[in-house]
Amino acid sequence: MQLSKVVEEQLKRLKSQTGITPNISARIAFFKSIESGYRFDPSISYKLDGTLTLDKVTWLGKTQQITELLLRLNYQELDEKHLQVAWAAHVEHGISSLRNQKTLADFCQSILL
Repeated sequence: MQLSKVVEEQLKRLKSQTGITPNISARIAFFKSIESGYRFDPSISYKLDGTLTLDKVTWLGKTQQITELLLRLNYQELDEKHLQVAWAAHVEHGISSLRNQKTLADFCQSILL
């Protein structure tokens, strides 16, 4: 699974500021995006040009089953490859509310909002 280069940079910067690893931040960003009601539009081209390619288990961890279930429920018409693009789009959408947190305390506070 892969993200865009911009999102990767945001996740790396967030790690340097808070200590939270990119895969954990990506999980939180995904769920924040789902919770916000954002909908991925498969007709719009989405570039996955990042270099941080990790396997599904590493990206999703213990949230793998619920993440996949949410994606399948929201995007029943998409195949597996496009579901990964939808996941990346949700991470990008969700990271927008987290990327400017300067400390772990700020990060935790933003999750609770």
